[in-house]
Amino acid sequence: MQGIPAPLRVAIIVCIVIDVVFVVFMVVLRRRGVYVKPHTMFGPALVFDSQDDDGVPIRLLNVNGKYQSVSYVQDSLKYRLVCVYHRYFAQIVDIAGLQGGREGRALVIGGGGYSFPKWLVSECPNLATTVVEIDPKITQIAKDRFFLGDLMRDYRTEETGRLSLVTDDGWGYLQHSDQRFDLIVNDAFGGRKPLGPLKTDEGARAVRDHLTERGVYLANVIAPLQGRGREVLDESLAACRDAFEHVYLIPEAPERPELTGDNVLVASRDALKIQRQYVVK
Repeated sequence: MQGIPAPLRVAIIVCIVIDVVFVVFMVVLRRRGVYVKPHTMFGPALVFDSQDDDGVPIRLLNVNGKYQSVSYVQDSLKYRLVCVYHRYFAQIVDIAGLQGGREGRALVIGGGGYSFPKWLVSECPNLATTVVEIDPKITQIAKDRFFLGDLMRDYRTEETGRLSLVTDDGWGYLQHSDQRFDLIVNDAFGGRKPLGPLKTDEGARAVRDHLTERGVYLANVIAPLQGRGREVLDESLAACRDAFEHVYLIPEAPERPELTGDNVLVASRDALKIQRQYVVK
């Protein structure tokens, strides 16, 4: 490094040391079963295995410090649903007659680990599902680490057209789409910020305009039921009240209203056979 000013030499050495430490850190994580994708659209992604409360192996996706998806890893369970709110989604799909019933089209906004789209394909044979995920790196992680690739092979989705993957902003896709869907799922909420305008009157009307007469809208609203942070829930409910004839809210943890939870918002033109305690409108 002769001829290089001393401050610059120090900076170069520091950068080399940082790079070496980073590489060593990555190797250690890989040896411990942690897959790292340093750069995605929303920050570094970590994939690692753990167990649920019953000791069943699961795999988690964490993006920039926030858990985004979870999947079973056993071959017989890899298309089943782990999260409680996804199981609520599934119950509503069944109530709407789309699980093993009438033909239809589904739109899922937000792919992540593709947990719910995998269930739709595996459990709703008469449904054609389109998933809009803004980050292609996340979709690739889902294919490689969360069995989306297995699903596409097992159900021959490219041949049958039962699963379409779109790389786009969900709100932009909805605005420019001329299709109507029997099911629209908004699973792209992150932290306390919902997907763009979908919590607004304009967003709720756009969802309604893209649903069939018997269509159902499902959204995961991450918020507490009381206290600070509830605003996003209030705004989402108010927007759906104005746009839809029927609105329901299934909270994740009604016994702990101050905790931030995955609350299931349901909206439709037709009344659904959902317990009265969950009726908002």
